[in-house]
Amino acid sequence: MNIQTLFDESISGRHFSFEVLPPLKGSGTDSLFRTIAKLKELDPIFINITTHHSEYVYKELDNGLLERHRVRLRPGTIAIAASIQQKFGIPVIPHIICSGTTIENIEYELLDLQFLGIENLLLLRGDKARDDRVFTPTPGGHAHTTDLIRQVRRFNEGFFADGTPIKNPGRPFSYGVACYPEKHEEAPNLEQDILYLKEKQDLGAQYAVTQLFYDNEKYYSFVRMAREMGITIPIIPGIKPFAKLSQLSVVPKTFHCDIPQELAAEALRCRTDDDARRLGIAWATHQCRDLYAHGVNNIHFYTVSAVDAVREVVKKI
Repeated sequence: MNIQTLFDESISGRHFSFEVLPPLKGSGTDSLFRTIAKLKELDPIFINITTHHSEYVYKELDNGLLERHRVRLRPGTIAIAASIQQKFGIPVIPHIICSGTTIENIEYELLDLQFLGIENLLLLRGDKARDDRVFTPTPGGHAHTTDLIRQVRRFNEGFFADGTPIKNPGRPFSYGVACYPEKHEEAPNLEQDILYLKEKQDLGAQYAVTQLFYDNEKYYSFVRMAREMGITIPIIPGIKPFAKLSQLSVVPKTFHCDIPQELAAEALRCRTDDDARRLGIAWATHQCRDLYAHGVNNIHFYTVSAVDAVREVVKKI
């Protein structure tokens, strides 16, 4: 099933999708599958599964010094994607990322996904290592999403990364990318960031999913600018309900998006996380209704620490 057809803006109706994380190493799938069961009731058109390659952690040695190691805290994206699709019958779109991996390993991921009949991908660079000043590609890996797209395109055309022909190419992958209504933190300005998105579209990206935002006007302005600059693919808004008092400072720092003053003022009046959660549900519900009123028919929800809040929002709209 090609997910891109469901993003066609001419298709009527209101559609939802969700993003989930693979479980932490060794914690099993029970909690994740309970989450999926809750989301399945809402009839999502697909579920994104994030990818987390190795990252740096520090281990204290006997002499008191710290030694840096790379570990993988959330393995199993491809296996989890296959399990969700088989167990729940919901289309899945795993993330394929540049961060922490090599071109060769990405090729193996593509082969595994093809064997499993998973043909829709979200292609991303991924975050820089926590302690790195700038993104540093893994030796033998990609530095940019555009490089990753070119590899997938080449695979779709029937060639491995080294140019060797694939004897049985199989069904080609469809893929989308991320975009940033308030610009990516590393982009010099919003216009240049949109030019990067245009390059990804020209390389074959069939849709884009936005970073989360809390101000719909930022999304509308971004879409207008993107259309004026030649972006024609669907731009799917990403929403995450505000859930905790701490997010008032954490969200802008982590996701590089502004909290609108109206929401910030209301959040500052909240006394407990329960108050903040109710505020977040009300705000996200208003956002979604406004998006629908402006002709949007697909909304993507980020569910980390917000599964129940997302369920309430979806039921309200």
